[in-house]
Amino acid sequence: MSPTQSGAKPYYYVPQPSYWPITGSAALLLMATGAASWFNAYAFGPWLVLAGFVILLTMFGPWLVLAGFVILLTMMFGWFGTVIAESEHRLYNKKVDLSFRWGMSWFIFSEVMFFGAFFGALFYVRNMSVPDLGGLDAKLLWPDYIPAWPTNGPYSKDPFTPMSAIGIP
Repeated sequence: MSPTQSGAKPYYYVPQPSYWPITGSAALLLMATGAASWFNAYAFGPWLVLAGFVILLTMFGPWLVLAGFVILLTMMFGWFGTVIAESEHRLYNKKVDLSFRWGMSWFIFSEVMFFGAFFGALFYVRNMSVPDLGGLDAKLLWPDYIPAWPTNGPYSKDPFTPMSAIGIP
């Protein structure tokens, strides 16, 4: 970033526009296209006409995934290198350092909250909701129902047979 007209460093460093986000987006698009082509090659046959081009899916799918992964790794090394170079050139001041620290703190906090909610919901489903399902209502409506995890559904005759994929007995 260029200094202000007086030659003093600015209050907060604003980096120059970067091409790394576009590079990362292109890499993810390549990986997704390659994976979709690779997985769907068996459903549509080996050839697919896409926008006027005949593409041999079984041949190019894995290579697109590999190319996207290599570009993604290059993007990560380049972007992190740019941030490290900005730090080594002393372009960051205390305000930017504080901003980085708060950003990482909020990120870690959000991850802790996400996994806390995820495992809390799993605990609720396994330990609280299943016994509630086996209450008096279930005894009146389905006398043979035994509340257990994983549930087999109220109409299950065999306790070792899970319910069907769509949940309808």
